[in-house]
Amino acid sequence: MTGTLYGVGLGPGDPDLITRRAARLIEAATVVAYPSLAGGDSLARAIAADLIPEGAREIRMDVPMTRDRAPAQAAYDTGAAQIAEALDAGQDVVCLCEGDPFFYGSFMYLFARLRARYSVDIVPGVTSLTACAARAALPLTARNEVMTVLPGPLPDAALRAHLRAADTLVLMKVGRHLSRLRALLSDEGLLAAATYVERATLGAEQVLPLAQAPDPAPYFSMILIAKGADPWL
Repeated sequence: MTGTLYGVGLGPGDPDLITRRAARLIEAATVVAYPSLAGGDSLARAIAADLIPEGAREIRMDVPMTRDRAPAQAAYDTGAAQIAEALDAGQDVVCLCEGDPFFYGSFMYLFARLRARYSVDIVPGVTSLTACAARAALPLTARNEVMTVLPGPLPDAALRAHLRAADTLVLMKVGRHLSRLRALLSDEGLLAAATYVERATLGAEQVLPLAQAPDPAPYFSMILIAKGADPWL
């Protein structure tokens, strides 16, 4: 019998936002896998550190953050092979993922490599999107409103089309694109409605009007836009 692979969402950073099911799985784990920045720390491990049992085997996947996708894909290939070895030995593997495994989650790359051969169980987590909305005290959608989630690296033309069509907008992967995105939103008349959130639920959290956001922005940053004043009343 092969083991089961658990893709466990940890939430956006505050350990208090780990679900009870995720906590139970981590506390009982004999093998724990997680991504880390190549040569750096692992946010996923840091979030769950108090729950990882002493003596558990840890599979660390050093994932380079580069524009070239090949090094990251190679890291996931290596990590998937190590996880497969444990699963073939009959061990369950708990893979830690910041946020939710299936919402811009790193776990998706392992899932694609392993789902055909092994039993996989997904444990959802609090997303960065909902965490940012909560910290900014900004309701996202109601009734028949349309919310659109956009990755910051999209070209301006594609962004403009989506910006004009949706009621609520979420811009993710802001980072080095902040200056361009801020200029685009200003040009579309949406700057005053835009809220910037970085490192939501973490110690260095900031919630600011987008006009006051620092540039360059960190990787963990997001822009929320709700058109109109109190549209949910």
